[in-house]
Amino acid sequence: MSVAERLDGSWDAARGRVLLRIARESLTEALGLGVAADYREAWLQEPGACFITLTRWGELRGCVGSVRAYRPLFDDVWLNARAAAFHDTRFPPVERDEFPEIAVEVSLLSSPEPLPPFAREAEALAALRPGVDGLILEAGSHRSTFLPQVWEQLPDPKDFLAHLKQKAGLPTGFWSPDVQLQRYTVRKWVEGE
Repeated sequence: MSVAERLDGSWDAARGRVLLRIARESLTEALGLGVAADYREAWLQEPGACFITLTRWGELRGCVGSVRAYRPLFDDVWLNARAAAFHDTRFPPVERDEFPEIAVEVSLLSSPEPLPPFAREAEALAALRPGVDGLILEAGSHRSTFLPQVWEQLPDPKDFLAHLKQKAGLPTGFWSPDVQLQRYTVRKWVEGE
């Protein structure tokens, strides 16, 4: 069982602040601006999957993550923060002088839940929960995911799925009964909230 399945309202805010601190300290250390604290909490050693989203002045600056828990949560946060800052191919690496303007968001993912195969796209669209579901799309060698936060920009399920197919390198009108969809939910924390 991953960490996400065991989070509850009584302590996830406090642990969310720890995850935000780990992500920020990972970048602080990578940029040579300080040294990270030593984290020994047992829950950080349990498997966990997260996405780290970086914004600057409200605009996306990097977003990288894991859709499945395959390493300790601490490592996933630490390494995905660095990947979002320095290896998201959509953006140049974060520089030291812009770092104070970078805001960090941590999204902790539940385990993906496979949806049944759908013969038609309309059936898949009817199964989606706008504003709730993160979605993984797989079709042959094509794969992509959108966090639930993407519903804020793409609230219509048809647009959401079309953009997800496009992100996977597929035509927006593509559909096949072989398309595999998996959904997940997230708990997210944003610096300053």
